[in-house]
Amino acid sequence: MTEPVRLAKRLAEMLSCSRREAEQYIEGGWVTVDGVVVEEPQFRVSSQVIEVAKDASLLALTPVTLLLHKPAGHEADMSLATRSPDDRSGIRQLKKHLSAAELVTPLAIAASGLVVFSEDWRVQRKLREDAAVMEHEVIVEVSGDIKPGGLERLNRVDHGFTFNGVLLSPAKVSWQSEARLRFALKGERPGQVAYFCESVGLRVEGMKRIRIGRVPLGQLPVGQWRYLLPHERF
Repeated sequence: MTEPVRLAKRLAEMLSCSRREAEQYIEGGWVTVDGVVVEEPQFRVSSQVIEVAKDASLLALTPVTLLLHKPAGHEADMSLATRSPDDRSGIRQLKKHLSAAELVTPLAIAASGLVVFSEDWRVQRKLREDAAVMEHEVIVEVSGDIKPGGLERLNRVDHGFTFNGVLLSPAKVSWQSEARLRFALKGERPGQVAYFCESVGLRVEGMKRIRIGRVPLGQLPVGQWRYLLPHERF
């Protein structure tokens, strides 16, 4: 029996390359062990069949951004989500995409809708630095009777609403049905929409974020995710 060794060490010997180059091949998802992709350089192998994809590359992996349709009642967690079969990005999925991407646009646990995970520093910076001016679109299911002039006040530039000591930016609010409001607001803070509604006599029964900046949730099913496409910009 062959003594088990790290996959990176065995691959470096096979390819006559450096240990770091071997790790890059493995982390890039280019290496299979007995036909199964292994992305962990520390994986132990002995007599298994190790193969490297013909199109394997040592070029740095392009950082990715993921869009998740978060279910209501759950935290935004990629480990519980599945990739949408309608993803048109053509990107090879790697384990690191789900484990290394950082949550950039959190949602309250009770809310559902679009959240963004990214390992791309440019996307992270854009969403954080422009958070105060980037528009979010939210559909809110409500109950109760709105106060007279409540909708007009929500739409006023000088509405006077403060939340956690901060004067809130104006919102564009309209009825979608008898029990559904559409909010388009900039600098959206967790809990802000519920506060708006309660201030005019309404109780929030459900909330769904359907757009961040110029990127919509679209037809992405609940609990599934997809990669941000190259032409999409927040």
